Amino acid sequence: MNGVVTPNLAFIGGLGVPELVVIFLIVLILFGAGKIPKIAKDLGGGIREFKKSISGEKDETKDDSDKKA
Repeated sequence: MNGVVTPNLAFIGGLGVPELVVIFLIVLILFGAGKIPKIAKDLGGGIREFKKSISGEKDETKDDSDKKA
């Protein structure tokens, strides 16, 4: 070992920092700097909704309609 500590994340396997930088630059070229925050926000919202559905949380609109009835 050369003394360099790199995180070994199972889901990205052999991807290192240089590879991730290249991927980010390609995304930047394809989508442009203006759309990246929107894409990240939408992706975060999707992940949040996915986690809610897995954990079994009820939809807030269903709770509101139950209270009114």
